[in-house]
Amino acid sequence: MHPEISHQEKRTTAKIVEILKELNCEVQEFDDMTGVVGLIKGAQNGPTIGLRADIDALPIEELNEVPYKSQNSGVMHACGHDAHTTIMLGVAKNIIESGLQAKLKGKVKFFFQPAEERVAGAKAMIERGVLENPRVDRVIAGHMAPDVPVGKIGICRGLGYASADRFKLQITGKGSHGARPEDGYDPIVAGANFVTTIQSIVSRNIKPTEAAVVTVGKFRSGDASNVIPEFAYLEGSIRALSGAIRQKIFDRLYEIAAGLEKTFNVVCSLNIHEGVPTLENDIEVAEFLYKVSQHILGTNNVQYFPPVMGSEDFSYFTEQRPSAIMRLGCSNSEKGLERSLHSPYFDIDEQVLDVGVAIFTEAVVRYLS
Repeated sequence: MHPEISHQEKRTTAKIVEILKELNCEVQEFDDMTGVVGLIKGAQNGPTIGLRADIDALPIEELNEVPYKSQNSGVMHACGHDAHTTIMLGVAKNIIESGLQAKLKGKVKFFFQPAEERVAGAKAMIERGVLENPRVDRVIAGHMAPDVPVGKIGICRGLGYASADRFKLQITGKGSHGARPEDGYDPIVAGANFVTTIQSIVSRNIKPTEAAVVTVGKFRSGDASNVIPEFAYLEGSIRALSGAIRQKIFDRLYEIAAGLEKTFNVVCSLNIHEGVPTLENDIEVAEFLYKVSQHILGTNNVQYFPPVMGSEDFSYFTEQRPSAIMRLGCSNSEKGLERSLHSPYFDIDEQVLDVGVAIFTEAVVRYLS
């Protein structure tokens, strides 16, 4: 009911800290960022498993009419991060209150991570040493999947999510009267050519059996219908399922921008803002979660999924430790709960909370037994 956008999750962080302390968990907070780490120590020594939940919301006005509708105008948990947080707090509560803590041979570290929607929180937490003291041996996580019915889960055995990057292009031409285009250098024509040409990157530079997406989502230029403007501004996104393809797209964008200068007598300034790398689930950890999920839900309710072109900053955890993230089915057609992630009508069947707690608790028990 009180969602907060990336880097502003102060109330959320405070509430998580309150709950963790009530459970007598060790708590690590940060002076310069939101988010929190909780630690449960088993009765005996052993490895440390990390459980990650993202906690931020989206700048979306919620349109659901439900008792738990967002009370913060223009902010909504439209990606299910409140459910992720609830599940991991439920796991902590289950371990403490059921007496499981006394049976564990090792430690459980909970990462309540801010700013996933800005693909910044995971990297920031790792840079602040959350994978050390004690050293974390593997990390697991889950994400809501409204395209999967509640009671079913999926996981990628290996490659899971695409990289995500943004680019900005400023084209500087020479303004002139619309009736005398020969007196100017038209940045709009150059920009239109850029938009058209980059469509060939995926179709002619990437193998058909591999995947990538290059999208221009913003094109702004000019203020009057009879004036050739001085500038054009374009912004877009890049998605790829391998580091090599990602770099190939970067290279081609720079080459195409350079070609505009010679062709249209304009000056191009292209900046690529690197976001998150591809997410590759550790196969051993993915198979471990697969078997745990089969134990909880039954064989027919668990499957391996192909990779998707969405992105996840959990990829930074997968780069540092053997890790895997799974997709938790949360839709229910009979209840009308089928809206996609980032929809103002997104909602979940809350049965997924019990499913998530059961799976991740069992994962902890198996790993630390």
